[in-house]
This record gives sequence, structure tokens and C-alpha cells, in this order.
Amino acid sequence: MLCVTIGRSRHKAMIAEHQFLAENGADLVELRLDYIGRTIDLSRLLKNRPCPVIVTCRRREDGGRWEKSEAERQVLLRAAIADGVDYVDLEEDIAGQIPRYGPTKRIVSYHNFEMTPPDLEEIHARLSKLDPDIVKIATMANSFADTIRMLRLAETAKVPTIALCMGDIGAPTRILGLRYGAPFTYTVVSGGRKIAPGQITFEMMRDVYRPQSITAETRLFGVVADPVGHSLSPLIHNAAFHHQGLDCRYLPFRVPPEDLGLFLRWCVDFGIEGLSVTIPHKEAALQFMTEVEAAAAGIGAINTIAIRDSNLTGFNTDYRAAMDCLEEGLKTQRTLANLDPVLREDLFRGRGVLILGAGGVARAIGYGLLQRGAILAISSRTFERARQLANDLGARALPWEARYDIKPGILINCTPIGMHPDVASTPYAQEKLHEDMIVFDTVYNPENTLLIKQARSVGCFVINGLDMFVRQAAYQYKLFTGQEPPVDVMRATIKRATSPIKF
Repeated sequence: MLCVTIGRSRHKAMIAEHQFLAENGADLVELRLDYIGRTIDLSRLLKNRPCPVIVTCRRREDGGRWEKSEAERQVLLRAAIADGVDYVDLEEDIAGQIPRYGPTKRIVSYHNFEMTPPDLEEIHARLSKLDPDIVKIATMANSFADTIRMLRLAETAKVPTIALCMGDIGAPTRILGLRYGAPFTYTVVSGGRKIAPGQITFEMMRDVYRPQSITAETRLFGVVADPVGHSLSPLIHNAAFHHQGLDCRYLPFRVPPEDLGLFLRWCVDFGIEGLSVTIPHKEAALQFMTEVEAAAAGIGAINTIAIRDSNLTGFNTDYRAAMDCLEEGLKTQRTLANLDPVLREDLFRGRGVLILGAGGVARAIGYGLLQRGAILAISSRTFERARQLANDLGARALPWEARYDIKPGILINCTPIGMHPDVASTPYAQEKLHEDMIVFDTVYNPENTLLIKQARSVGCFVINGLDMFVRQAAYQYKLFTGQEPPVDVMRATIKRATSPIKF
């Protein structure tokens, strides 16, 4: 089941939200009474409830907002039980003082917003002795090791247990808990109204991750990054899985750099079959690979890992996707100019290219261009990074303020400048663009960045990052599943996610 936590200050708003959620498929809601800013009218909240309810009233020291006396709080919880509420949440220190009564089920809970204690099993054993129907343990994940320990606790628990880690690092525990017998997992109405760190929205859970149908047979994939919350990869891959009827899920894994080796070993043990790899792990992940495709080895960075029989194979689909986009763009430009077609390997030979940025995508594209005979310059806001990448690839480095000193035939933006929400910025001045230039912006959110808009207005041939993003994801999908990707579905999904909301 999906339980949606509601924290509103007014009875009317809480009731309306409860009704809305029930109509949209919520199985259960948690009413956070500690959020109500006036005298609480339980009968008003519980009368004619459209779906089952958990009543929770959390003290400040437990991460809540309750400011009145502890005696008043316990009176409220006892009243909820007397009214026959479906579930009541009782912290460890009061569960023994409030006996079972009527049909109300008892959730006995432990929360730690600072850390994941080393004695999880002992805590679970204590809670299990307090007459629970459900044990709930929620702790803060400060490393991926915390997430691993919490998933192991969920897997081995002998009583119904909701074992979750808070924070983005703990997101997998929220998605995978039902797989291990948790009666439900907590969600929130919207990202702007999170009650606890790391909560995933009800819509994302219901439509994207669909945790209720994750079983031991479900094939698991994901994206590893730090941070990871901005990634749209879960949207595009899960939409493709669902469209093709595959029992697969694609999860977000926030992994700090120091945890990468531990995480990859866990993936092998846990049965994760494939990963998209992004900032800051594209280069560091190479050292953990059993095998690396030739192009990825030459680039010195990977963005995809296929895991088979304990072997980790690294690929770089950024490279393939970018070269596809550029080759198609160059061929189209020549056709529009009524020029004779040329061989693929001659499309780039002798062309001047300026890459802005010196990260993993810049490395992949730069490698591909040099392999095809282009003349490459690299400029980054941090000159040392540009110089290092240029030295690695055999290209020329330019200080950021000198990026206008050359007049490239192809301009490629590999920086995040112009990415949502910084949509009013561009890495290259409009007056420096010229109509014979091909402009390729690898930013895909928004689809039409300021750089792309200004390049079009000048008459440049443009390639946007959405096309590259879909292509690289499609290559990954085939590596993961062995099936032809539903490219139209993937493209439509990402366009919906990046389109501005119109009122």
C-alpha cells in the first residue's frame, strides 16, 4: 500500500486533501495532528473518511511540531483509539503506557533524524516486545552503508516492519520496502510539502516506481549520482519498462564518492543488473570495472554499467549518442546547403570545434570528435580542468574569458549553464554566434535553452540536449534489457517532464 502523509494546519485543508488523495488511488493516509494549529476536532477529521487513516501526533524531539503538553498528546492518541481509527502511531517510550483497544492497529515507532544507529537489530527487538502490529524504524542515512543495513533489517524482520532511511541516500528503502513485506510505504503529496527528508511524492510512487508490484522476480536497474534528485532517468526508463510490459524497475541511488566501491559490491550481491552513471562518478567508476568497452577506455569515463554474473562492464553511451546527433546534424546541414554528401568519416575532418565545459560529457564528445579528425578547443570556467582534459585528449585549452578568440564551426555546450532553474543564462554571447555555426547544447531541461533560442534567431543549425539524452538512454535500455527501446515513449516522457507548465 501507499500511505500519503498529510500535514496541514487547518481541518478543512486536511479533509480536502484526504478526499483528493483517496479519489486518486491512495490506499492509506497519515493525518499528522501535530501540524494542526488550533484545537483538534478528531470527530471532524475521522467522520466519513474516504480511506483508512493513521493518526500520528509527533513531538518536536521526534521530528514533529507538537508544542502542547505530553499529557494532552497522549489523551489525543487514546481518543483516536477509542474512536476506532484504523492505525495509531506510538513512539517506543509511550507504547507500553497506551494499551491495545478495539480494532485499531498499533504502529510502534522509532525515529532518529541525525543518524542510523549501529544497533538497529536491538532497537527492532525492543519495539517488537511492545505489542505492535507494525514496527516502524526511520533513521537518517549519512552513507550508503546505512541504506544497506536498513534493507537487510527489512529483509530479515520476523514481524511486519517498515524499515526506512531518511534523506536522498535512503530513497531505495522507501521503494523496496514492500518487496520485503512492509505493509505500506510513506509518500507525500508534493515535493514542496515534505514531512520528512527524502520522501518521494505519491505521484512518483504510484506512476513511476510502482512499489506494490516489485517482487523478488523484478529486475532492478538505476542511476548512481551525487546528488541524484534532479535526474529524470527514472522517468524515462520506468515509462519504457511499463510500456513494454517488462517486470523491471529503475531506481535513484544517491551515493557519495567515498561509498562508490561499497555500493557497486552491494549491487552485485543484491542483484542490480545495470546502472546509469553520472556526476561525479563517471571517471571514478572505471577502476571498479571487470571489463570496459574500447571507446569508454579511450575516453576515460563511463556512463553505463551492465552487471552479469558478478562482472561489471563499463560503456559510454554519451559518446555514441552525441556522435549520432552531430553526424545527423552535419548531414542535414549539408543537405540544406545543397552540398554533395560526404563519407561519415569526412564529416568532421578539419572542422573547428569549441567545447564549453570539462566534465564527463565534454570528455566523451571530445574523444569522439578527435577520433573523427576534428580540430578541438576546450574552455571551462575552471581553466585547470580545461587544461587537464585537453592534455588527456590531445586538444587545445582556452581560458573561459578567451573562448571568443576563435571562430568555431561547431559550438558544444557541456556546462550546466542554462539548465533549469537557471534558464535565463547562456554560456556564449548571442553576438558571437554566426549563421554558419552548428550549436549543440547538451542541456536537456529545458529543451529550448536560451543558447538554443538565440542560436536559432541568428540562423544557426541547432541540436538540443533532449535528443542526445533520449539516444543515450535508448542505448542504455538495450544494454540493460536486450530489447529494442520504445524511443517514441521515452521522448514523449522526457518532453512532458521538461515542458513548462502553462496556466
